[in-house]
Amino acid sequence: MNIIEAIKEFWGWVGIEPEEVVGENDFGNLMIRDVQGRYWRLCPEDVYCKMVARNREELDALARNEEFLADWYMADLTEVAGEALGPLALGCKYHLSVPGVLGGEYALTNIRTIQQIEQIQFSGRIGKQIEGLPDGAQIELKGID
Repeated sequence: MNIIEAIKEFWGWVGIEPEEVVGENDFGNLMIRDVQGRYWRLCPEDVYCKMVARNREELDALARNEEFLADWYMADLTEVAGEALGPLALGCKYHLSVPGVLGGEYALTNIRTIQQIEQIQFSGRIGKQIEGLPDGAQIELKGID
């Protein structure tokens, strides 16, 4: 399974029809162009995939936004992860074991490496289970056999 297939299968429920991954960071965040030319951000650590730009011009404007760029590059956390866990192997990303949206800390004790396809699957499964729940809702996650 390639990245586009994984996005379709595990995140298609949000309405994305991915065509190409146009950007990514070391924590597996993806910037994805869909078949309609819109741009989506898949953010595994916060378990969401949402449209962030309706066209290339809006994406270019976003790429000049300092707040977005700081969030996108996650420079401090990436540096800490790299120093502790070493360089990423081919096809791997740093990963919050417990996603931030579920109370996981953005700290070294909650970071490991993971195969990128597995990360897309993991975050998509959790995202689907918690979709529409209000902040603070009690949840029971179901494992996969």
